[in-house]
Order: sequence, then structure tokens, then C-alpha cells
Amino acid sequence: MSSGYSSLEEDAEDFFFTARTSFFRRAPQGKPRSGQQDVEKEKETHSYLSKEEIKEKVHKYNLAVTDKLKMTLNSNGIYTGFIKVQMELCKPPQTSPNSGKLSPSSNSCMNTLHISSTNTVGEVIEALLKKFLVTESPAKFALYKRCHREDQVYACKLSDREHPLYLRLVAGPRTDTLSFVLREHEIGEWEAFSLPELQNFLRILDKEEDEQLQNLKRRYTAYRHKLEEALREVWKPD
Repeated sequence: MSSGYSSLEEDAEDFFFTARTSFFRRAPQGKPRSGQQDVEKEKETHSYLSKEEIKEKVHKYNLAVTDKLKMTLNSNGIYTGFIKVQMELCKPPQTSPNSGKLSPSSNSCMNTLHISSTNTVGEVIEALLKKFLVTESPAKFALYKRCHREDQVYACKLSDREHPLYLRLVAGPRTDTLSFVLREHEIGEWEAFSLPELQNFLRILDKEEDEQLQNLKRRYTAYRHKLEEALREVWKPD
């Protein structure tokens, strides 16, 4: 089985991908090492777990693993491991022409990524799109966590700053307890129209707003005149 650091295995049922250039960058000279930066980031985000607690959880996680996709705890306190992401796309996304890559389809293909505990949801989405050379903006996609509790399935959208591997560690390796799903953002009713059409709608709305405003002004002007006439009749000297 691939360690996850190698290239994409196209023929495998589960695909492995590591965005090594984006996930494990080298720090420029004269600045703190990437490991030190990652440790500070990890402490800031997951300060509620001590290094000993992480070590214990990683150990228990690896004991429960049945597919050999274990986690590795590094000396700097950062751990690496695998997450599986199910692609639930309504339509195939736009990809680069002649990319030679397998395009993620709408039939819920599963992908396995090797990531670090410091990688965020936003980075995971970018890695998935980069793997398939998808040209669409990552902002069009969202990562969900799917939880199974008491025969009920709950789906919750994750924020871009959350850390999927931490969620995987806490939940354990069983995907029937926690799984990840990549979906498109829900399309609003206005996104189906082109920019000229939307601009035309704005002009129509501006015109209707101006007409309503003028009608309102005329209405209250007439009301004011009637009120002034009534007051003059009341205060009219005998």
C-alpha cells in the first residue's frame, strides 16, 4: 500500500494524494522553521489537548485501525494521517483540458488524502481540486462531516479553519461514526442568471423603487394638504 507521499495511484479504488508542496512547505531562511510554526498553530487551535493526550489518542487510534491507514506522531507534536473524502457532486466540475486526470463524477467516488494535523478544511478542499486539476474556485465547494448517532445521520458543514485530521483522531478510524463529504455550495436562485441579466434586473428594481417612492410622496403630500385644510377650518376665526 502506498505511504501517501507517493504519486496518485489511478488504478486503485481509493486514491492517495499528498499536496506536499502546499501542505509541507519549507520556511524561508531567516524565519522560524515550518515545524515551529506548525507547532504554534497547533497549540493555538487545539490548546485543549495536551501533547500527552494527543499521544494517547494516536496510540488508541492506531490500535483500532483495520485498513493500515495509521497516524504518525512527530517529535514536534504534529501528527499526520489519512482521511477519506466522499465526492458527492451534482455535476462534474470544470477541469483543465487535456489534463489526463480522472474527473470526479457525481457517482460518489471516494478519495483518500494524507494530511497533517495542521491542515485546514480549506487546504483539504484545495488539495482535492488540485488533484483533479479542477479549474473552478474552491469557494464553490464545501466539506461536510457526516455523523451517525442512534440510527440517525447528521451532516454538518465545516468551516474553512477547522482541522479534519483532528476530527478524525477524536472520532476514531470508523467511517460509520464520522465521514467526510465534499459537495458544491447550494446554488441560489440568482446564480442561474448571467451578469447582463442580473444588471437588467437591478435597473428594473431601481425603476420600480423610484415609482413606489414617488407614489408614496404624492400620497403623503395629498394627506398633508387635507390635514392643513382641516386645521385651517378649525382655527378659522368666527
